[in-house]
Amino acid sequence: MKILVCITHVPDTTSKIQFTDNNTKFDKNGVQFIIGPYDDYALARAVELKESLGASLTVLNVGEAETEPTLRKALAIGADDAIRINAFPTDALFVAKQIASIAKENNYDLILMGRESIDFNGGMVHGMVGELLGMPSISPVMKLDIEGDTVKMAREIEGGKEFLEAKLPLIAGCQEPIAEWKIPNMRGIMSARTKPLNVVDPVDSEIATDVTTFQLPPAKGSVTLVDKDNVEELVKLLKNEAKVL
Repeated sequence: MKILVCITHVPDTTSKIQFTDNNTKFDKNGVQFIIGPYDDYALARAVELKESLGASLTVLNVGEAETEPTLRKALAIGADDAIRINAFPTDALFVAKQIASIAKENNYDLILMGRESIDFNGGMVHGMVGELLGMPSISPVMKLDIEGDTVKMAREIEGGKEFLEAKLPLIAGCQEPIAEWKIPNMRGIMSARTKPLNVVDPVDSEIATDVTTFQLPPAKGSVTLVDKDNVEELVKLLKNEAKVL
């Protein structure tokens, strides 16, 4: 079995975000980058499947040279080799076309990725890749097991869970609690240095979107504290100031 895990290179959620050039460019100075948290779940489950099924595991990122430490971390966690498509990930469709191109060449049985990236939160790439490859794509998957060529899954839906089965090949967008995050150990870190990291050129793809400006969320307003016994004052504030009554 051949497994492909697509990972994103995103700012740590604790990083302070700023923009430059009149709010048209993201300022990377001082920002710590990590594997996307949802992609981390996908990678952790893929490592478990690799160990239990004897599968091969490749990680892929669409990004420039700065993303290679993130790929090396994925190799340290347990991937066998890595592919970096040498392009800036301009939008979801561009990324999906790059992933689909690699997938067509290598005939992966299972393609895993996070349900969404935490920088743009689009949640569209897995569906687009499925459409481009003519493969079923299911998200968000919170449980995934393989029996023969059948994939048994559970995913969250409004008000409960949905249980599904599908045949390989398959694409899944993953979320917790599909697996527990894995932390690289020293042996993994050392072996990651010699594992293959292949850099390939992107396929031609028209850029479908153009970012004109970024905007930070408004600063949090002041807070008015009301004594728990002063219900009359609370109702007055909700009605006259918050205007929610």
